[in-house]
Amino acid sequence: MIKNSYRAKETYQIGLELGKQAKPGDVVCLIGELGVGKTVFSQGFGAGIGISEPISSPTFTIVQVYEEGRLPFYHFDVYRIEEEELFEIGFEEMVEGEGVSLIEWADRIPDSLPEHYTEITIEKQPEQGFDYRKITICER
Repeated sequence: MIKNSYRAKETYQIGLELGKQAKPGDVVCLIGELGVGKTVFSQGFGAGIGISEPISSPTFTIVQVYEEGRLPFYHFDVYRIEEEELFEIGFEEMVEGEGVSLIEWADRIPDSLPEHYTEITIEKQPEQGFDYRKITICER
């Protein structure tokens, strides 16, 4: 499925709708270059789960855990971590648990992803306008 976003508010809204549909054990893998809107999408997704506190990219903490929503929400940013280090942060327990995991830069850890997940790729296409984003949603 492909969604078109022409501004950050629309990217947030797409995340919000998908967050509302999230179920225990879901894993969402976000792929996209710097500045495409992964964090904006994540903020909407968290709001869809019922998280009211501010959601920021966990770039330096690797994982941010939110427990106030209808499901625990594990927000990962694996940009700065080696795949073999995931064990140390409890990645497997969180991803296989009853919460929802959203992994930014998931394409950097292909061998650690579960068998089934939702892959969301966010891409800029400058010919469509500065704020345009093509959001591709695919079940794996």
